[in-house]
Amino acid sequence: MARIDKTPFETVILGLGHDGRGIAQRPEGHPQAGKPLYIAGALPGERVLARQVRRCRRFDEAEVLEVLDASPDRVEPRCPHFGTCGACSVQHLAPERQVEGKARMLADCFERAGVAPEATLPPLTGAAWGYRRKGRLSVRRVEKKDRTLVGFRERDARFVAELTECHSIVPQVGLHLQALSALVDSLEARSTIPQIEFSAGDDATALVIRHLEPLGEGDRAALMAFAREHGFCIYLQPGGLDTVAPLWPEAPRLSFRLAPWDVELDFEPLDFIQVNADLNAKMIAHALALLDVQPGERVLDLFCGLGNFSLPLGRHAAEVVGVEGDAGLVARARANAARNGMAHVHFHAADLTTDLSAEPWMVGGFDRLLLDPARAGALEVLQQLPLDGLKRIVYVSCNPETLARDAAYLVDGRGWRVRAAGVMDMFPHTTHVESIAVFEPA
Repeated sequence: MARIDKTPFETVILGLGHDGRGIAQRPEGHPQAGKPLYIAGALPGERVLARQVRRCRRFDEAEVLEVLDASPDRVEPRCPHFGTCGACSVQHLAPERQVEGKARMLADCFERAGVAPEATLPPLTGAAWGYRRKGRLSVRRVEKKDRTLVGFRERDARFVAELTECHSIVPQVGLHLQALSALVDSLEARSTIPQIEFSAGDDATALVIRHLEPLGEGDRAALMAFAREHGFCIYLQPGGLDTVAPLWPEAPRLSFRLAPWDVELDFEPLDFIQVNADLNAKMIAHALALLDVQPGERVLDLFCGLGNFSLPLGRHAAEVVGVEGDAGLVARARANAARNGMAHVHFHAADLTTDLSAEPWMVGGFDRLLLDPARAGALEVLQQLPLDGLKRIVYVSCNPETLARDAAYLVDGRGWRVRAAGVMDMFPHTTHVESIAVFEPA
């Protein structure tokens, strides 16, 4: 393969890709004329000096060397590591323009699926900084630097970003990354720790230390001392998910409150919880308003997890049935229902991608349906559900492409209509699109 020509060149940015990179094209007369160029750090309308860094079959990749004519939508990134760290790709774009871009992405997905929502919901926004209460930090010992790096992956995912701070992570973690790096550096096992996961409740924050070899007593003592000094709960994970166990304190408790519904949910450190606590509370209120549950009605909540929607729904519905594929989450959802005095909220474990005809919760009928699936969407379960009798469906999605696909199935295959859809900014400064749609019988 011929070498990449790294000669700097000027170009004008025509648009913004779904991954946050600027899109340009080679000019006429160039050997690659018309071939798309994805340029990290560039915004639509800008004239930039760039350099190619990678060649692909259908497109090329480049990086910005200098912004010659800046977009009025360009802002100064808050994070000193922006451009190197791969966690936030659009900090240089004004927040309102970030949300507009996500709304366009959702609209594009619906258009490609041949579905037209009757209305657009106003974007839902929340805390833009210090919001990320759950995540995974990579750990890498770099012998050449004689230090251990703790952070997110760089844009080039082969490397771990050398972070001093992170303004997207909750401050109790994001402002202690150097201390965490120094801690790992002090351990005998520093070369056999590949990752640290963090998960923050309202009153406690957990760090789960993944280690590939047993920890000595000295390392265990150092971890406990760090936990006491900085107020963390420390868990160890020597193997799979079932090996996670607390180191200090002996019996930590992680929980978060949903005050508008007088609900508190306990969770384990590796359980799925919505990343942005502020946006989560707004999203629940938004979803419940769209679902419009009436007294005496039964509600089905699919992909219910710990009961994030189910328990607030329980304050309005006569009965709520939550279904989730992870048996551990279901057990904790049941415990959360009992703790919050909700005997009318029931939970079942079931793989929602398989044949559900024998499931007891499939009979009896429901008035309203709420879904919050993973990125793969909910097509398999929608194809099996008896939708007759349902008055409304609210679909919360972390992938606009599968939402649009499933919406097309409901419209074309089941005779429903998309009353409205909109985006929710769960992950500010990234290109992740969280969305919500409400359906009614046609």
